Amino acid sequence: MNGGGRERGRLTGSQEIEAAQIRARVAWLYFIGGLTQQDIADQLGLTRLRINKILGQVRSDGSVFIDIRLPMADCVEAEQRLKERFGLDAVTVVPALPDEAEQQRVIGEAAGALLDTLLENGMGVGVGWGKTLAAGLKRVTARPMTQSWVTSVMGGLTRGSGSSTFEVATGYARAMSAECYYLAAPLYFPTPESRTMLLSHHGIRETMRRARAVDVALLSCGDMTARSLLVQTQTVDENLDSLRAAGAVGDLLGVFLDAEGRPVDHPLNERVLSLAPHELTPVRYSILASGGLYKVPIVRAILRAGYVKRFVTDERCAAALLEN
Repeated sequence: MNGGGRERGRLTGSQEIEAAQIRARVAWLYFIGGLTQQDIADQLGLTRLRINKILGQVRSDGSVFIDIRLPMADCVEAEQRLKERFGLDAVTVVPALPDEAEQQRVIGEAAGALLDTLLENGMGVGVGWGKTLAAGLKRVTARPMTQSWVTSVMGGLTRGSGSSTFEVATGYARAMSAECYYLAAPLYFPTPESRTMLLSHHGIRETMRRARAVDVALLSCGDMTARSLLVQTQTVDENLDSLRAAGAVGDLLGVFLDAEGRPVDHPLNERVLSLAPHELTPVRYSILASGGLYKVPIVRAILRAGYVKRFVTDERCAAALLEN
């Protein structure tokens, strides 16, 4: 019986990482950042009693000795520097992992945990697509939020993978027991005129209205390599050379951006069905979840432009963003 109890109480790998991050954040903010216990409690959304307990633990177990020796301390320092560098409200940096798929999963779960702390009944939640955001579903506490709604904020692809706009939006809506709205149309249209025509449809028009009114937006971004599912599509692949020539370093919501975060002058950007990046600026809680060294150019562009205020990434990506 006792063995079974220990098994049920064992933390998963992601929960262990999160617990270690909390300890490291508390220690760094107190011993290096000079914040009071109450300041730390307010910033991290914890009780002062828990802060006091953590500080007692790190003092007694040897985690603090002149400098902080916790393995997450570098991640915590990077979080503070990224907040200052890009004017962000919150940053989560997870440890770097050698496996790319595992790295995506850990970033996604950390983003889901962040989202979970922000959700309130009555909110509108906008979500993008991709494996990272799909992984975040594991960390969203299932609870009835019947006054809330979820909407996709971009059109979809013509094949499913468990991480399409429709599947990801549906997953979050189910976790919240909320109504779901879809941009039930392709991400890119054949012509700007066909896009304009579809936007006159009352259902699509209503979904776009809701997308522009969300309280929370959970997003990822794409680079210009074959790692990007968007680049693997025929529509983008056949335009890849001209997109690069136009200065594109990646996409946010299917809109291709240059190194400063400006939409490039390219026909695809005139045919895309999604929120425009600048429409994210007034969103109360906007979260970008993305990592990997190959995504540094597009992530930097998004942060420079100020499209989002919360950011979840890995320590290698964080270090590259802070290099210059």
